[in-house]
Amino acid sequence: MSRLDGRERWVFLGLAYALLAISATAAALMGTGRGAVWPVLAVAAAGWVAPLAWLHPRRDRRRVLVVGHYLVLVALAGALTAAHAAFAVFAAIGYPLALALLPSRLAMAGVTVTAVVVVAAQAGPGDRAALLTVVAGVALPLAVAGWYVAAEHDKRRRLVERLRAAMDENASLHARLLDQARHAGVRDERRRVAGELHDTLAQDLVALIRQLDAAAGATGEQARRHLGQAAGLARRGLAEARRSVSALGPGPLERSSLPEALERMAASWSRMSGVPVACEVTGWPVALSADVEATLFRVAQEALANVAKHAEATRTALTLSYTDDLVLLDVRDDGAGFDPQTATDGFGLDGMRQRVRAAGGTLEIESRPGEGTTIAAAVPALPTARRPADETMAGGGEDP
Repeated sequence: MSRLDGRERWVFLGLAYALLAISATAAALMGTGRGAVWPVLAVAAAGWVAPLAWLHPRRDRRRVLVVGHYLVLVALAGALTAAHAAFAVFAAIGYPLALALLPSRLAMAGVTVTAVVVVAAQAGPGDRAALLTVVAGVALPLAVAGWYVAAEHDKRRRLVERLRAAMDENASLHARLLDQARHAGVRDERRRVAGELHDTLAQDLVALIRQLDAAAGATGEQARRHLGQAAGLARRGLAEARRSVSALGPGPLERSSLPEALERMAASWSRMSGVPVACEVTGWPVALSADVEATLFRVAQEALANVAKHAEATRTALTLSYTDDLVLLDVRDDGAGFDPQTATDGFGLDGMRQRVRAAGGTLEIESRPGEGTTIAAAVPALPTARRPADETMAGGGEDP
């Protein structure tokens, strides 16, 4: 029970007794009216009004009891009004009580019943026809209209409750989606860092170990050359690790175009591995988006690293082809080959597939044991704005 209900029940109880006292005083001053029965009815009404303070806070749980009590109270008010006209003042309590006690669909009907009872109690024998006209022409349509309005009100209230529940559910769903997106972002970032470390630091560390092993078995100038190459690999690995943490693209692509970066990377790989590599560019090279160029560079880097580690090849070829809609990258070797359907524990092939798929492309691997391997990547040729350095070179440089 709220504080408002606690106040209202005493307000209605006090109002009922005040109207009853005013009516009884007026009846006593005006005379006996139609008989001396009204004092008895007034005492009965005073006793019947008393439970209002108890019924009001329970009007939603005990509707049948409340409606019955209200009808008896209206009947007593009608009997008092019939006994003396002054009690029409007391009968007016039926109007606020109908709105305060009765369910919404019965509130207007209660008001109508109160009005009919008051009019009927004051009507004489010759006014019955007029009373029937009032009941049929006014009271009944009013009660029906009140029922309809209350029904619409209840319908809107239920609709609002459903909308509120839907909004709460949507808010909960939105929170879950945000949480899932956050976790997905974390997983993607972990996958990106893992791929970058595998494609850069891990490859450089493998090559570094090879150079150190070669330096351990060499002397003089050859040993110094291997140690120099090892130091270069260490510095490059450190720089690439920093770039991976900072979500930057491959360093060679910042200084040159994709074909040039691939040729330099292939030449460096050939010197380290001792396997000759033939590079070829077909079509008209265009500047691509940073993600596409990084994807192709990393795929070529990983493919050559796999050749050095597993293929035992004597020749390798790298071809970059530009078409109207696609950019194709093929890396072929004449090494030992393998079965592409066999599951592997490494990150390399899966990492290449994920990179190419993220760029909207496809990756195909053709290989058989003893017949070499071909890795073919195809990604959309998404162009990018020309870099200032490219525009300077195209324009022949700045004027002195």
